[in-house]
Amino acid sequence: MAALSAAKRIVIKIGSALLVDATTGALKSDWLASLAEDVAAFKARGADVVLVSSGSIALGRGVLGLTPGTLSLEQAQAAAAVGQIRLARAYEEALAHHGATTAQVLVTLEDSANRRRYLNSRATLETLLSLGTVPIVNENDTVATDEIRFGDNDRLAAQVAVTIGADHLVLLSDVDGLYTGNPREDATATRFDVVEEITPEIEAMAGDAGTGLSKGGMKTKVMAAKTATGAGCAMTITEGSRLNPLKTLEDGATATLFTASLSPKAARKHWIASMKPHGDIVVDAGAARALTQGKSLLPAGVTAVYGAFGRGDSVTIHGPDGVHIGSGLARYTADEARAIAGKRSDQIEEVLGYPGRAALIHRDDMSL
Repeated sequence: MAALSAAKRIVIKIGSALLVDATTGALKSDWLASLAEDVAAFKARGADVVLVSSGSIALGRGVLGLTPGTLSLEQAQAAAAVGQIRLARAYEEALAHHGATTAQVLVTLEDSANRRRYLNSRATLETLLSLGTVPIVNENDTVATDEIRFGDNDRLAAQVAVTIGADHLVLLSDVDGLYTGNPREDATATRFDVVEEITPEIEAMAGDAGTGLSKGGMKTKVMAAKTATGAGCAMTITEGSRLNPLKTLEDGATATLFTASLSPKAARKHWIASMKPHGDIVVDAGAARALTQGKSLLPAGVTAVYGAFGRGDSVTIHGPDGVHIGSGLARYTADEARAIAGKRSDQIEEVLGYPGRAALIHRDDMSL
């Protein structure tokens, strides 16, 4: 798995069945300790790691003594409330042995569907990674309802990978890859080593959930692969129950790799360039020169703002001669941008009455 070994930003999805014993409802501490060893090894080589982990409901239902089978929404939310604190503590203790600091991030589907909340989530995760932490992400099952649920952590993991610009997503599963059929039922089913394009035929091969603790199935994994690879992030499905699952994968464990034709950065730039602009920003010669050198757009270099746009909307950037320079996602509304145009970043709080971000458009949110 050369692609995984070379990755600089990795998202690992862990399913409930890997973390929690289906019979006893107890945490699989030895497995978690081995995963922590793998995460520490990735961080030691300079990679950012985000864990998207199921398990809160499975842990909580055992503590509360809830009967096996489907839980009501209220029971699932109660189990999540009890289990989430235990899950977070387990990760904190496992990774602390390797000197790693953990952070808990709970999200709902609205956090990716709403542009403002998406940008807030992205900024928070970027800051956590820049500070060297290992964010532990999970759906906020305590408050999420069917209308605002991701529904499974395969989908959530793919969205997190896209949000942070990861270059590899690993789904630790109960199967070792994508097969032409269900290998438990079809002895002739064969596994794909590499999938370079997700065709309708590939999608048709996906099945349903496999275990009592798992919400996802191969269908959700293929959907996750479409999301991830479309944003330039390669994705791997592998069987995760063995100790040190990531090291085992790097050492040659069977798996299916979904390749991405673009890098995450190139895919994001392409996405930004394809968006419909909601306004225009004119910059001076100094700012135009700075942008071509890979700098962010600061308010001091802005001479005019046109249109009505919100935070996170796409805007077109023009030089002093009116020439189109590029486009980007605004970190301020049009009214805020007009108010701080020409001002130094340290004057933003004085002008707006509250602290803001230094850049009007960050270089990572820009396509020139």
